[in-house]
Amino acid sequence: MENSFERLIASYIENKVGISEHFISDALAAHLKQNLRTLNAEKLLLAAGTGNGDKLLHNTAVRSDAIYWLDKKHNNPHENEFFLRIEDFIRYLNDSCYTGITDYEFHYTLYEPGAFYVRHLDRFKNNPGREFSMISYLNENWKESDGGELLIHQDGHDEKITPTQGKTVFFKSNELEHQVLPTQADRLSVTGWLKRG
Repeated sequence: MENSFERLIASYIENKVGISEHFISDALAAHLKQNLRTLNAEKLLLAAGTGNGDKLLHNTAVRSDAIYWLDKKHNNPHENEFFLRIEDFIRYLNDSCYTGITDYEFHYTLYEPGAFYVRHLDRFKNNPGREFSMISYLNENWKESDGGELLIHQDGHDEKITPTQGKTVFFKSNELEHQVLPTQADRLSVTGWLKRG
């Protein structure tokens, strides 16, 4: 367990983008993917927006994904397993890097074919609570022709990250602009933020 945590942190320190190929197991990824598929079939996913509170906006020219917020009150065993994984990582991160993370929030994300998200930062202008962004991908047998890469921009260098199953990406929410390139297949993930204050 700690090896995948350490890989995520070490690669973040080296490159400002942490990547762990197997942060979540294939079994957990498969269960989460099934949850997401079921929620989508039941039409419980909502169009994603930008901003927060009364500043929330929906503009499909900016982003065209759909989301569903995870909540411990749902008492879903697989989502609870994911929460425990995140809580273990937060303890490890706080103990090793003194980050002071106290909370987190995550949602399922579905990009259907043609969907995208333009270049942006993850921290709200009116709320500095989000410290780190984390995305865990649920896409088995993803091919290059499927597109949908996470494109991270930093210091004139663009890094493309393929959304393959089990992979988790980790970076500072207020530092790195990023975007999701148009996908040619359903692209599934659990996306969220580690928060402070």
